[in-house]
Amino acid sequence: MKAVLRFAASAACVLATLAQPAYAAQKFCVFDFLGASGDMFNLAKDYAVAMQRYGVDFELRGFNNEALAAEEFRKGNCDAMVATAFRTRQFNSVSASIDSLGSTTILRNGRVDMGATYEVLRKLIQTYAAPSPQVSKLMTQGEYEIGGIAPAGAAYPFVNDRKLSSIEALAGKRISAFDYDKAQAAMIQRIHAVPVSTDISNFHLKFNAGQLDMMAAPTMAYKPLELQKGMGSKGGVTRFPLLIVSYQMVFKRDKFPEGFGEKSREFWMSQFDRVLQIIRTADSTIPPMAWIDIEPEDAVKYTLLLRESRVQLAQQGLYDKRGLKVIKRIRCHVNPADPECATKSEEDWK
Repeated sequence: MKAVLRFAASAACVLATLAQPAYAAQKFCVFDFLGASGDMFNLAKDYAVAMQRYGVDFELRGFNNEALAAEEFRKGNCDAMVATAFRTRQFNSVSASIDSLGSTTILRNGRVDMGATYEVLRKLIQTYAAPSPQVSKLMTQGEYEIGGIAPAGAAYPFVNDRKLSSIEALAGKRISAFDYDKAQAAMIQRIHAVPVSTDISNFHLKFNAGQLDMMAAPTMAYKPLELQKGMGSKGGVTRFPLLIVSYQMVFKRDKFPEGFGEKSREFWMSQFDRVLQIIRTADSTIPPMAWIDIEPEDAVKYTLLLRESRVQLAQQGLYDKRGLKVIKRIRCHVNPADPECATKSEEDWK
């Protein structure tokens, strides 16, 4: 009798396995500044191994051209993609709000508290990795779903002249603006500077060739993109982040098992500290003398400018109001003493 029961149980397992939908190897386009030799690609390899336990077999393709990776994904030649939120915004505007101007920045006593700023990001990614129907709904937009978020680092202004550390000094200067992120050009025009159309594959080339006076990038781009060439002997890096850049993994829902998104987002959340260490190591590659510190009153002024711009851009439809509302609540949870927390700004949107 026991043998019969064991046979029945084994047969049931086999039938259950056969009943599962068969998924061919999913093609995974991964953008990394260094292509298949970069830190993000290495992280994607670990992710691919981890997802095998859920019946997903990834075939990785590395790209150092983000536009090409996004086009391959859009055309259906890739089932999933990792790219910056500037590119993934078209597939999910809520999660891409992370990369909105100053949305995660914490200012205390006129100084940016980077530890608290990254804590806002951590809590935000935790929120979006929570296993709940409400989160799944926010992370889904049409046929696409966000499968995870990872920090790429603070976008600091790189300038070719240390005198360009104030808003007033930037008037009339040439500043990089990604042609697929209209918010950047709008912000640059607001401070009476000149937006120069670029993308993530050529903005450093224009800066290094002297065609830009300023560009913003995470410190992990400093060495690979040789930004010291554009900075020259008079330039530097202003220690005031305009935003925190994020990598976002997005996938086509019909190519993956039901519930895959939750498992995927959980993995990327588990890698937060690993990625943060990579960012801190990159921060240390900036020569100490290259950093430009601004006065506390200027930091307050810049923070207010970014906030006002963020609200205005959301009103224009360039930022997602739902995403900004979530970030505002987390920002005020981390730093409840900030005067903005006594206002309904970014919270009273319908």
